[in-house]
Amino acid sequence: IVLQFLIAALASLLHKNLSLRNQVVDLQDEIARLNIGLLACNVSSSIDFRLLETAAVDLYAGQGLKHLSLIASLALLSIPLLVFKYIDLVSKSRSSDAASEEVSLSKQLAYRVDVFLSVHPYSKPLALLVATLLLIILGGLALFGVTSDGLADCLWLSWTYVADSGNHADSEGIGPRLVSVSISFGGMLVFAMMLGLVSDAISEKFDSLRKGRSEVVEQNHTLILGWSDKLGSLLNQLAIANESLGGGTVVVMAERDKEEMELDIGKMEFDFKGTSVICRSGSPLILADLKKVSVSKARAIIVLAEDGNADQSDARALRTVLSLTGVKEGLKGHIVVELSDLDNEVLVKLVGGELVETVVAHDVIGRLMIQCARQPGLAQIWEDILGFENCEFYIQKWPQLDGMQFEDVLISFPDAIPCGVKVASCGGKIVLNPDDSYALQEGDEVLVIAEDDDSYAPAALPTVWRGSLPKDFVVPKSAERILLCGWRRDMEDIIMVLDAFLAPCSELWMFNDVPENEREKKLIDGGLDLSRLVNISLVNREGNAVIRRHLESLPLESFDSILILADESVEDSAIQADSRSLATLLLIRDIQAKRLPYREAMVTSVQRGSFSQGSWIGEMQQASDKSVIISEILDPRTKNLLSMSKISDYVLSNELVSMALAMVAEDRQINHVLEELFAEEGNELQIREADLYLREGEELSFYEIMLRARQRKEIVIGYRLCNAERAVINPPAKAERRRWSVKDMFVVIAEKE
Repeated sequence: IVLQFLIAALASLLHKNLSLRNQVVDLQDEIARLNIGLLACNVSSSIDFRLLETAAVDLYAGQGLKHLSLIASLALLSIPLLVFKYIDLVSKSRSSDAASEEVSLSKQLAYRVDVFLSVHPYSKPLALLVATLLLIILGGLALFGVTSDGLADCLWLSWTYVADSGNHADSEGIGPRLVSVSISFGGMLVFAMMLGLVSDAISEKFDSLRKGRSEVVEQNHTLILGWSDKLGSLLNQLAIANESLGGGTVVVMAERDKEEMELDIGKMEFDFKGTSVICRSGSPLILADLKKVSVSKARAIIVLAEDGNADQSDARALRTVLSLTGVKEGLKGHIVVELSDLDNEVLVKLVGGELVETVVAHDVIGRLMIQCARQPGLAQIWEDILGFENCEFYIQKWPQLDGMQFEDVLISFPDAIPCGVKVASCGGKIVLNPDDSYALQEGDEVLVIAEDDDSYAPAALPTVWRGSLPKDFVVPKSAERILLCGWRRDMEDIIMVLDAFLAPCSELWMFNDVPENEREKKLIDGGLDLSRLVNISLVNREGNAVIRRHLESLPLESFDSILILADESVEDSAIQADSRSLATLLLIRDIQAKRLPYREAMVTSVQRGSFSQGSWIGEMQQASDKSVIISEILDPRTKNLLSMSKISDYVLSNELVSMALAMVAEDRQINHVLEELFAEEGNELQIREADLYLREGEELSFYEIMLRARQRKEIVIGYRLCNAERAVINPPAKAERRRWSVKDMFVVIAEKE
């Protein structure tokens, strides 16, 4: 643009000089001719020649001003060229003379311009504005030099050429046409750059919205930080929990593209029931990203564990908790952190303080597997209680129950089952299965199992006949033989829990590919003292659980329970771990099926636990040739596949962990209840045979059975009929009598034996 403008201006200047010289010569000739004519007519005395000279001088002065304006425009246009040429020469001289590596002046200038454009957000529009003003001013000066118009008119004409390139078509003369074309060409470039800036700004804004960079303006929402395979079942549980409220808002922030997250969530095959899911791309370790999702206004924050290495996942969760505690505005809700290793729980609670509730996924699955190995029917019970589809735990204050004993509170809710009391005088401690004589005090809250938080309320106290138990209850604990296929990081914790639960002289067989001479070292490093094991003895077998000949070396028909663990060597990949577990399960099933006809008859007479051969639990324990097989599955999709094909007796997956996370997110107090039910001491869920509470054919209401169970200090929360497929938790019509069978089963909360 500058070169073109210079050429046009030089050509116009030369043409104008020639034109002015010709005009001066013509004027001089005309003046001489007029003087001669006046002298001839003798009227020269009446003419003021000085007036003519003054007019000529004024005309020459006006032409000089126009020349000056044209020269000024040329000088201003040539200054940038001269500056850049000087910079180039100086840079070349420095690079040739200086021995040291000095940065050239041109590079320094380019760097300064780059920094200015990067640091100042409005630098590009400002530079474009300055360039437009310079073009208008220089064009106006050039037009003033080649036309007879005034300066103001020339500046306005220059603006019209810049704004509309077609306006120069009316220009006359070589000089005005060259200048007007140059101004119009510069104007086209200016408007092209302006359109580019506007287009970039609009594209950047839409790109920001598409990639989830805009701020979330929400309150009382549930915030999920991270992405894992548990997200689908977690969103499903949160949607069910918010259904009674007409739906809620869940915000998911992960280090993934927003469109990919929305696409994956859209593929989830469940009804969101009015709950809206908002995705944002960002890192939970950056405070600016946390503010973008309104972290300070969220009612609950769930930190998901990453798929892969457990230590790295827990380390990232710890850094996320540190970031959350550093939010200046503070947090309205609590933080629910999913951890992979139980050893890291103390550190996370130390950092997060009272804001944090932890759910250790590995530990939850491990303890559930142990409980289900002893009482397999608990798998379905836990799914019903942890999930929001059926009945779950709720805590609420009922002032009208103050002063009432817990025995009466137990039968005061037609649509719920009281399980404990949150004692206000003990700092809000939740007491599961309290004494019958405990009287509710002011401020106490009642823990119940109900369908929803608004589906139950206390009613008038009914008249219930207590009756007497048909027989004394003696815990029949007999020695068991359990097989663990695979090796977990928390193997020492599993061994200690099994030692606390099992009867003396029980055997725990460990079959995995870890060398036997390394197992003891790993267990000791994990904190296990082998000399303190009281009830179990360890039997080590080395082999690969997916090789048939290795499995055939084991007495698979003699085990009471077989637990297939997600092996530590492949736990970083959920699909690979599930494939390995599935292969082990199929091989064990096939080996047991082929050995079944050759088993001695005495094996069929073996009783396991306290359940008879014809009972519900007895039939399930006889499945898989007298062995209950429990598989640990990491991917919920694999769990659904196994459940439909029925090739495994019981499957425990990470879906239960998602249910626990959703429940603790909705009410953090429930975490203390779950911790006690999973622990080695305190209360736990148990399955009892009906003959402990009633006689064959006896007609009783559910309330009457609840009061009979209180004689053993147990709380009956549900039952399963002998011909039913699933248990009923918190049954309706508790006051109606019905005929029971001794083969029916009852689900109770009782102290651990």
